[in-house]
Amino acid sequence: MKELSKTKLLKIKGGSISLGKLLAIGAGIVFLIGVIDGFIRPLRCN
Repeated sequence: MKELSKTKLLKIKGGSISLGKLLAIGAGIVFLIGVIDGFIRPLRCN
C-alpha cells in the first residue's frame, strides 16, 4: 500500500451531492407533482 502525499490527499473529491444538484432535483420533483395534480384535479382560474 502506498502512502499519499498531502497534495494528492487534498485533490481527492468525495461523492457528496452539491447543493445545486440537490436543489435541481427538488425543483424537478415539485414540478412533476404540480403537473400530475393539475391533471388529476383541475381547478378553474379566477
